[in-house]
This record gives sequence, C-alpha cells and structure tokens, in this order.
Amino acid sequence: MKTTEKYQVLLYYNYVHIEDPETFAAEHLQFCNELELKGRILVAHEGMNGTVSGTVEQTNKYMEAMHNDPMFADMVFKIDEADGHAFKKMHVRPRPELVTLRLEDDVNPKETTGQYLSPQEFYEAMQDEDTVVLDARNDYEYDLGHFRGAIRPDIETFRDLPKWVKENKEKIEGKRILTYCTGGIRCEKFSGWLVKEGFEDVGQLHGGIVTYGKDEEVQGQLWDGQLYVFDERIAVPVNRKEHVIVGKDYFDGQPCERYVNCANPECNRQMLCSEENEHKYMRGCSHDCRVSPRNMYVEEHNLSEEEIETRLKRIELENETNA
Repeated sequence: MKTTEKYQVLLYYNYVHIEDPETFAAEHLQFCNELELKGRILVAHEGMNGTVSGTVEQTNKYMEAMHNDPMFADMVFKIDEADGHAFKKMHVRPRPELVTLRLEDDVNPKETTGQYLSPQEFYEAMQDEDTVVLDARNDYEYDLGHFRGAIRPDIETFRDLPKWVKENKEKIEGKRILTYCTGGIRCEKFSGWLVKEGFEDVGQLHGGIVTYGKDEEVQGQLWDGQLYVFDERIAVPVNRKEHVIVGKDYFDGQPCERYVNCANPECNRQMLCSEENEHKYMRGCSHDCRVSPRNMYVEEHNLSEEEIETRLKRIELENETNA
C-alpha cells in the first residue's frame, strides 16, 4: 500500500564546541531513533554535520528540538521535499574533524573564513572576468554538475585540495577566488585556509549549492548538470531555468547523469553509466574488475561462465574495431 505521508530531507551543520563528541553522538543517536529518523550525522569537538530524512512531522520535531538547545539555536536547516526516506539506517558517529582536511595548522571557521556571498552576489561575481570559480568538491561530484566555467581540481578526496592549490597557484593567483560546495561546510574551512595562505580576495557561496538552487532570484542559473548528494537520491536538480547535461558516460562518452559503483567491491569506483552499458560491461570499470571473482553484477544476475565469456569477447571485438 502506497503511503501518502510527506517526507523531508534536512541538510545542516554547525561549528560549535562539543566537549565530549562520543557521549553526544551516543545520546543523539538515541534521540534520532526515538523520532524514527534515518540519516548520517558526524560529531566532532568543532561541531556537527548531518543529513537526515523523515516525515514532515518527525523532521519538524527534530528541528524544533535542536533550535531549543542554545548550542544550536542558530543552526540553518536546508529542507528538501522527498517521497520517502533518503537513507536505509540512522548513523551518528564521532569524528576527529567534520570535514577531513588534516591540516598541520587547523582552520577555525569561527575565526578565519572567506567572505560570505549570497546566491545573488555569487551569481554576479561569477560573471566578472577577474574572478576564478574553484569547485571545493571531489572530481566525481564535479563531473555530474558544476558552475559554468568553474575549475575542476583533479582530486578524489577533499583533503587533497590544499596540495592541489599549492601545485596550481598560477591558475588562481592575482584573481578574486570564489569557492563553493554542496551545503557550505567544506567552504567554511577551505576558504579560511586560502585566506591563511595569503590569498587576499576569497569569497564563498553561503549555504552552498543547495541554497543557490532554491533562491527565488537566481533560480540556479549558471549551474550545469545536477548536484551530487550523499544519500540514496544521488542526484538532485539545481538550475530551474535550463537543464544542461554535462555528465559523460564512463564507457562511451555519451551524455549521462546516472551514477553506479563498479561491481568489484575492491574497486568500487563511482562512474556515470547508462543502463545499457552497465549490462554490457557487467558494471566493471575495467577488464580486471569484470573478471574479478567478487564481481557483484555477475552474482546478482547469476551469470554462467559461458555468458561471461560471451560478453567479454563482445567487448574485445568492439575494442579491436574501434582501435
């Protein structure tokens, strides 16, 4: 029986000192379970960062309870409507950092951070020729969608970003730097790090891409593709004026916005892939992953050795033809 109950997904963070993250995490998990929420929350001495889903009633109770706590009275919640839960379980975990930069000299966003720019200010600043827009996310997030003309740092994890900046200083020196991320939390630290590194004019998109897409003035303009999100939705729209597909299928380069994980769990590469190519390549990003004894696609579809061999030969023949 299909439920008519309305759901919401909440995205939020707050930099605030938490004395005992382990105890806080355990108590907060119990609280979330009592509300029957599902999601993923990280807790550190420097604050908390989370995404949770639940019914409108459940998520409203959660927001009310958090705002009644003086530590989180000013916490901003970004709210998305949903058809159901965006997660399978509820996790609340203590961590050394909310976003992993692993700096020798850590950045406290309460003390040092880039200038906050509203969606309208960010939209206008992007169009200035003396401005560079630097994506503060990982490569697979950028590949699904990004601001038009933004620089794509060649990084797989956020902690690699400072190293990339040091190795590519010539791309951004002497310019006004604008940076952005999903909900704003990574930019709080990264823009602060840029300021500490001596970059003088650093701005960050306040509230992140999520807020930009909901803004009634800009309506997500100059964003191409979709926004990668870390829950079961995977991708959500941003630009309400036009939709430009920028993602390319890992196998044939055709326009694509469908993410899958490589079927070899030892690899687990995230790749944009059509349903047709998923079946054709047995969801393996390489020959080694396709023939891996742990290939989950083979197991899911109960493929015989004969069927596997037939598909591998087909791929080999096509590669020879295209060579």
